[in-house]
Amino acid sequence: MRGAARAARRGPARGARRDPAGPDTPRRWEDAPVTPRPARLRLLLSGLPLVVALPLAACTAGAEPTTPAPVPTVTPTATPAGPATCPESGVLIRSTGSDAAMGLRALGLELVNCGTEPYELNGYPVLVVRDEQRQPITLTVVDGAKGITSGFDAPPRPLTLRPGDRATAAVLWRNTFTDSTGAPTNGAYLDVAPADGRPAQAVDPDGPIDLGNTGRIGVSAWTRAEPATPAQPPAPSRPSGAPSVAVTPDGRV
Repeated sequence: MRGAARAARRGPARGARRDPAGPDTPRRWEDAPVTPRPARLRLLLSGLPLVVALPLAACTAGAEPTTPAPVPTVTPTATPAGPATCPESGVLIRSTGSDAAMGLRALGLELVNCGTEPYELNGYPVLVVRDEQRQPITLTVVDGAKGITSGFDAPPRPLTLRPGDRATAAVLWRNTFTDSTGAPTNGAYLDVAPADGRPAQAVDPDGPIDLGNTGRIGVSAWTRAEPATPAQPPAPSRPSGAPSVAVTPDGRV
């Protein structure tokens, strides 16, 4: 009797639980709620970042590596060429372009007094035509245009160019073949001096100096240029004298 009373006071035996139907009905242990222990909870929480990071790493591993975009390079533009330097002689000689028609060639020349003193002129420019190797070519240089064309035989006059003043002249020749057996003469460079005995300057011929096999080139006298009028190459006129035997075609016409 005493043992039964003590058992009644202690309650149900270990492993038994009460049934919801009544306070005295035993329950199975599988039906009881499970509360995680603190250590197990910390382990689960600490594993969450790892589980999330694994899918991200899997996506990143299969992606193509990103190549950084190349930095564009900036090429500096060339500095524009400044005005031509004035030679020690105080004058600058340059070409003003060429013209061509029916085998006749005309190249304009311009002389500028870029110095500080007046400059005297009286006569014709002095020409030296050079080949591709810059060697002088033996030619007959005519004062004026006799035997080449007409209209450029005015005699020279004395000129005094003040600083900034200009004078002009014209170089004339024909691309003519009078002898089919002769080799053509072609100049590539041109030197021009203001007068005999004065320093020459290299001038752009604006194309080949194609003399055919005439061996002749003419130049007009220096004339004063109007201050506001740019120098232009003279327009070729009809030739004087007998016509040439043959005229080679020219691509510049």
